Amino acid sequence: MSSPVSYDLQGQGGGIVISDSTPVTGNFRWIQVITDCEIDDIASSNISNASGLVGYTIPAGVGIGGRFTSITLNTGIVIAYYA
Repeated sequence: MSSPVSYDLQGQGGGIVISDSTPVTGNFRWIQVITDCEIDDIASSNISNASGLVGYTIPAGVGIGGRFTSITLNTGIVIAYYA
């Protein structure tokens, strides 16, 4: 039997597509970059200085793991998977 963490990382817990600059809040475990994106704001409960990701172009295909509570994009599209 798979663990709940494995289940979440497989995307079976669902997620949300973020494709505009509206702030999105929730309890997310994984962010998958679909098209090159730039993060405007991000909050994480277990990644120190997650705000260091702000203002940089993150290329399509990159996945970022952690515990995220809010994500705001400047550009691009990501899928944020629920924890």
